[in-house]
Amino acid sequence: MKLLNSLNLRGWLLVGTAVCGVALAGAVATFGSSARAGSALEERKLPMKFSWIACEPNCRGWVSAVGIITADTPKDFEEFSRGRQLGGATVVLDSSGGSVNDAITLGRRFRNLGLLTTVGISLQNRGGQSARPAVAPEAYCESMCVFLLLAGKKRYVPDAAHVRVHQIWMGDRADDAKAASYSAQDLMIVERDIGRLAKYTFDMGGAGDLLSLALSVPPWEDLHELDAGELKLTNLVTTDLVADVLPHVDVTAPAMAELAPKTQARFGAEPEPAKSTKTAEAVVPTGSVAAPATAAQK
Repeated sequence: MKLLNSLNLRGWLLVGTAVCGVALAGAVATFGSSARAGSALEERKLPMKFSWIACEPNCRGWVSAVGIITADTPKDFEEFSRGRQLGGATVVLDSSGGSVNDAITLGRRFRNLGLLTTVGISLQNRGGQSARPAVAPEAYCESMCVFLLLAGKKRYVPDAAHVRVHQIWMGDRADDAKAASYSAQDLMIVERDIGRLAKYTFDMGGAGDLLSLALSVPPWEDLHELDAGELKLTNLVTTDLVADVLPHVDVTAPAMAELAPKTQARFGAEPEPAKSTKTAEAVVPTGSVAAPATAAQK
């Protein structure tokens, strides 16, 4: 516990007013069917997938990003974007978080493309083939997803969405963080990654208040949900108008069954040169106890 307390203090001193975006969209939804609820939950536990939601001629369309951020996610996005004109498009996030360093890599790619970001669940084929696609706003953006949200040139969070923050942690010891032991090497990794997160967050236009909020919540407690005031204070939201990110798109949807898994972002080992990092993915817990990671640490 002395090391954990030191971690919080030294991490804060290291970055000053830096932001540790710890939040993303865990948009889990169903239309009353328990089978579909299970399917939605399983999708969020899988590695992130990207798909293009077309709605021409009414709107340009948008990118749906669903799942956890893994070491393969930046490469998967590059493959998805090949041959597509994505500049200035909107990304609708539905994720429980994932790898710290790979979220940073992906977020920088988003910003380079001038992408816009929001939180939601992309819906297609509502009421038949002729129905326009829509976005269900009652979604969850937890853990490292916030870095992707923060990467948007413009950022909108619906009133019904839930953005939650938490400390990031050593991936192989988050299941029982209090009982685990930590070395000086572990502390070095934590401080190194907080420094990376701080620089990234400043580059994206984030505020230091987000780091303060996140570092106050240890991994054995429930995630902290940011209210409307905190979303503005942390600069996660840059517009109150959905039309700024999703013009001509229906963002109202039928009432949806709510699933709100508790997850946290985690620190991992030193990234290998010219390769993705070894940070662990976020997990989908059962109840109040974190479940094993959904993918093996790379």
